[in-house]
Order: sequence, then C-alpha cells, then structure tokens
Amino acid sequence: MPDSLTDLAKYTLLVVGALFPIVNPIGNTPIFLSLTRGLSGHGRKVLARMIAMNGLILILTSIFIGTHILAFFGISLPVVQVGGGLVVISTGWALLRQPDEDGTDGKGVVRQCNEVDYSRQAFYPLTLPLTVGPGSISVAIAVGANRPEGSEWRWPLLGGMLLGSVLIAASIYLSYRFAEGIGRTLGDSAMNVVIRLSSFILVCIGVQILWNGLSTLLHTVIR
Repeated sequence: MPDSLTDLAKYTLLVVGALFPIVNPIGNTPIFLSLTRGLSGHGRKVLARMIAMNGLILILTSIFIGTHILAFFGISLPVVQVGGGLVVISTGWALLRQPDEDGTDGKGVVRQCNEVDYSRQAFYPLTLPLTVGPGSISVAIAVGANRPEGSEWRWPLLGGMLLGSVLIAASIYLSYRFAEGIGRTLGDSAMNVVIRLSSFILVCIGVQILWNGLSTLLHTVIR
C-alpha cells in the first residue's frame, strides 16, 4: 500500500508539473478578462466553471486516448503542433491588435452584453486554444504515451493522472473565477498593459509551438 500511495503521488505530480506551467491559468487571466469584458460577475463564474470542465475533458482525453485518436486519423504529433501553433498565433495576434475597449463599439455606442454569446465561446476560443491549447494537448498526449508497459489499468496510475488533471482544472476555475478581483486590484491602465504583454507572449508561444512541430517535420524530411 505505501508503494501504491507513492506511485499515486508521483503520477499526480507528474501531470501537475508537466501541465501547470503550460496551461498557466494565472497568466491567462488578463486575456480571459479582455475576452469577457462587460460580462457580469455571475456570468464569469458560470463561464469559469464551463472552461474548467472543458479543460478537464480535453486533458483526460489527451492523456488516455490521445495517441489512439491521432493514430486513427493518421495524424502525427508534430502536425498537431503546427496546426495548433497557427491557431494560437491567430488568437494572440487578434488580441494584440484589438483597440482599447471601454464598453463601446468604437463608434460611441455602448455594447450590450449577451451572456448567451459568451457561453458559446466557452470551448472556442476560451478553452481551446487560450487555456488548454496545442502545447498542453501535446504534453498531455506525451505523458499518456510514456506510461510504463502493463501499468495502463493500475489504480495508482489512473488515480494519479485523474487527480492531477482535476487539480489543473481547479486552478483554471479559481484563476478565472476571481479574475475580476485581480483586474480591479490592478486598475484599467495596468490591466491594458498586462493584456498587451500577455497577447504578445501568446503569439510567441504559438510561434514556438509551430517551430517545434516544423523542426521535427524538417528533421524527418532531411533524414
């Protein structure tokens, strides 16, 4: 039993340690606020819960059956990185170029917040690619693919990967749930600066993911 608990802790920490820096829900908070500008506190709470659940499903799917899905469609991991990198670059570039928002549409007309429209964005782009993007999916698939042979159905491995994924989802929920309070603490000017920097970093992350996939494909061609 002690060995089983040790394995449980090991696999939990493996998932959290591998995915948390890439998912980075705290760093994504300013972008989440920008994309949900004008939404009520209750709406953000509901949306945070939806994104966390979507993220949990994506992570678990990637860990346990990601390699089988890619094999079924004949898609390699580098191709996922190339396609996902392009999506991340597009999202970051759109955020970087958007004008400063003050509740108007740029023509002096105050925009009405439609919370139904925001709920439709819970999966795309708020979950994928903003929160659980191609980088996170690639790492999750790699974590699942590197399981020791014969350990697929051992409860410490299953429990550890499930618990680690739940912890990541909880961090997403808490970060987005209290994003508004973080925004009030920083103020509008500081938040605008942080949003621009975060958008630029998102573009850079997309370029890095794209390059990782391209470099692997190029090495394959050269060989």
